[in-house]
Amino acid sequence: MKIPNSRIYDQNGKQLNFYTDLIKGKTVAINFIFTTCTASCPSLTATFRRVQQDAEQRGLPLQLISISVDPTVDTPERLHAFAEKFNAGPNWTFVTGDKGEIDTLLQGLGAAVANKNDHTPMIMIGNDTADYWTRAYGLSSPTQLVELIAGAAARQ
Repeated sequence: MKIPNSRIYDQNGKQLNFYTDLIKGKTVAINFIFTTCTASCPSLTATFRRVQQDAEQRGLPLQLISISVDPTVDTPERLHAFAEKFNAGPNWTFVTGDKGEIDTLLQGLGAAVANKNDHTPMIMIGNDTADYWTRAYGLSSPTQLVELIAGAAARQ
């Protein structure tokens, strides 16, 4: 899969290049959220927090990425507050940016939606070094997700 190297901003307002700064050479799990969501996003984010804790306990090197599907509302400041609310750790990046860049990124990841409320609770799990990617239901148990991530990380 060709991951776009879109110019994005993290929850601290730092400009990054999506592929080279967040994906290249890493095992990653990516979900898609927006901060004003009252349906699946809080559950998806809480699940990611548990995945982060479980992966740390197992010593799994993992980069978590939450991409906003509502970049015009989700400023870095809003994402920072959202990340704090869920106790996001240091290897968890919340992504926003120019709407055009985010739309291109979402299309490249196969997660583009016309209406932010239509986004699916899907998680992408990848091992960039092995060029291995899979998708999982984002509301699966954290244990199941960590097993999928461990399997991806173990690929050569």
